[in-house]
Amino acid sequence: MRFEYVLLSLLAARPYSGYDLGRWLESEGQFLRPRAHHSQIYRSLARMVADGWVRYEVDAREGRPDAKVYRLTLLGREVLLEWVRSPYEPPSRFQEPDFMARFGFAAALDRRAAVALLRTELDHRRAQVARSRGRDRTMRFQEPIPELDPVRAQAVFDRMHEYGMRAVDQWIEWLEDMLHRLEEGEDAR
Repeated sequence: MRFEYVLLSLLAARPYSGYDLGRWLESEGQFLRPRAHHSQIYRSLARMVADGWVRYEVDAREGRPDAKVYRLTLLGREVLLEWVRSPYEPPSRFQEPDFMARFGFAAALDRRAAVALLRTELDHRRAQVARSRGRDRTMRFQEPIPELDPVRAQAVFDRMHEYGMRAVDQWIEWLEDMLHRLEEGEDAR
């Protein structure tokens, strides 16, 4: 997912300065993506201005440096909605930050797009579970180095798999609940 989509989504809600975008990403947005440095935010905003996705106005501030306050343009809105409504390809790992960011913004912008996104993720995870849930997980060792303990390795990987199964099951349950809420037109809280 391009970082610009996160910024466009935030600017769809209200105007922000680059500094305020950084503060939001460090607090409320900390689970959406890895930490963004202010220089990355400002470089992205400059590209988005050049591409016509956002515009800014200078906000004169007494006793402090002036701030550029960014707003979404009509083209930026189109780009954002195109991303929200574009096909989604689930990654091999579940609960990727890209999915969460895209879903969170899609749910606020286009309920049908959010439902389609949930269905795609849910179908993919159910198929993933069906393919792997009953398979043989016995580790096969052939000439392991002396430091490798095969019994401990198998035990650790078994526990890791059990944890992963519970986590995927909980993820699927969350997806099903969100899908139900959005399909029924309920508030997704």
